[in-house]
Amino acid sequence: MTKRLRYNFAVRRAAAVAALLGVVILVAGLRVDTVAQAPPSAARQLQIATDLAYNLDHDQAHAVLEQGMRDHPGDAALPRAHATLTWLNLLFKRGMVLVENYLGPVSKDDVKVAAPPSAANAAFQTQVARSIALSEAQLKRRPDDPTAMFELGSALGLQASWAATIDGKVMGAFGAARRAYNLHERVLTVAPQRVDAGLIVGTYRYLVASLVLPARWLAYMAGFGGDKEKGLGLIEAAANYPSLSQTDARFALVLLYNREGRYASAQAQLAELRRVYPRNRLLWLESGATFLRAGKPAEADVVLTEGIRMLAADKRPRMLGEEGHWYYERGMARVRLRRTPEAIADLTEALKREQLGWVRTRTYLELGKAADLAGNRPGAIAEYTKAQHSATSSGDTEAATQARRYKVTPYRGT
Repeated sequence: MTKRLRYNFAVRRAAAVAALLGVVILVAGLRVDTVAQAPPSAARQLQIATDLAYNLDHDQAHAVLEQGMRDHPGDAALPRAHATLTWLNLLFKRGMVLVENYLGPVSKDDVKVAAPPSAANAAFQTQVARSIALSEAQLKRRPDDPTAMFELGSALGLQASWAATIDGKVMGAFGAARRAYNLHERVLTVAPQRVDAGLIVGTYRYLVASLVLPARWLAYMAGFGGDKEKGLGLIEAAANYPSLSQTDARFALVLLYNREGRYASAQAQLAELRRVYPRNRLLWLESGATFLRAGKPAEADVVLTEGIRMLAADKRPRMLGEEGHWYYERGMARVRLRRTPEAIADLTEALKREQLGWVRTRTYLELGKAADLAGNRPGAIAEYTKAQHSATSSGDTEAATQARRYKVTPYRGT
């Protein structure tokens, strides 16, 4: 296995771990009348910023949080939300915010990844440290205060997520993750009604149960609990409880239900998220991809077509590789529907757009399948060969295996 191939596999494994280490913002609150004589409450400013961020209006969300921190310098949740937005925006720019980026095997491997931009790194580190300091001071004054425990654990969980996804230091994230886990378990003990604390506890329980046995033993020794079903149950309770972390729990369930093959449950969460955040076009992309995993290409085609119309009318920044990803997903749906000319048109269009390496590999593979369905065997073999070569550089062994198989036996549909 080449160094590049090992690197690409490791990056995808690290992303899977990081997603399960806490892809959480935890910054929701109450709605606000923006015309007010006095500064809005911290909770209200958090809600405005959350609505903007989840609707992909990152710059506006950033401005609201900057003002919020000026208005409420002693609030720990505001700098944490600011740090979270910095993190999510960087993942967006790297094309790493979709469920498909986190469906690989869970690993504890550290990896070498590109360093984050210095300005983004400085902004994140400054604000997460500020949130931790404010929370620790509050907890020192009130050692049994569940809100102070919750805030500190949330900030530490965010710190762990950055270490794993951005710095590639998966093992280095475990110290902060363990403390976050312990704090939120304590919240559940002293304030059982705070089921929102179950998001972090449940996420880590699911993670530990997903690790291979030697790593699982290490996690147990480090103080983490396991049990997938219990973990999912805790996250589900958080998703059904109006709190600061309800939306984040819904996003976590979209990922975990997809990992578990519970596609109808994932779609139910996505439907609610689309209702609440109608300007977030990526939710339509997630819905289409989930329909494809569930073997429902007709439904996928409908929702992806709607999303592509949204994309064409949306002049805001794109996620890295986003446009190519949309056409790849719809092209794949149309291959499954045996609508060959339309599939070839979409997949050809996808190759004209920017794509992540693994998406380009899969696009070649789907073009080969479309050519086979059209009776163009030489063209199919040519596309499968491209897929093999691309798979080597993107580290996609599954696609390479499929390409080799279809070069020998033509694709006839599934």
